[in-house]
Amino acid sequence: MKYDEFLGHVQHRARLGSHAEAERGTLETLAECLAGGEAHDLTSLLPEELARSLQSPDAAIGAKLTLDEFFELVSEREMADLPTSTFHGRVVIGVLTEAVSIGEIQDVRVQLPAEFAQLFNVANEGDLPEITT
Repeated sequence: MKYDEFLGHVQHRARLGSHAEAERGTLETLAECLAGGEAHDLTSLLPEELARSLQSPDAAIGAKLTLDEFFELVSEREMADLPTSTFHGRVVIGVLTEAVSIGEIQDVRVQLPAEFAQLFNVANEGDLPEITT
């Protein structure tokens, strides 16, 4: 998936006028939750512009965040209220799931706590599944 296509999907699904903060906040936070070479593996499958968000200084530190902590950090980075950034984060993860191979998404999911699994259960379009915390 090309960069413009990825961002177009995020913008459309999240009803955003601008997408940069939503995309960057979610991907940077996800990268921090990954360990070893997984963030690098993921970046190799994404357009360069998206890959940069996964190459933050704290990428691949294997941060053990709860789902609530994940969304709180996304909210801080996006500089948006928690409900808004949670929605944006869910959309970005959903589009990411479509943008890379199933095998890569499975590799990412294995490194995350079980409660994160619900983020990756997104249909192509339509309603997002409920998040239970």
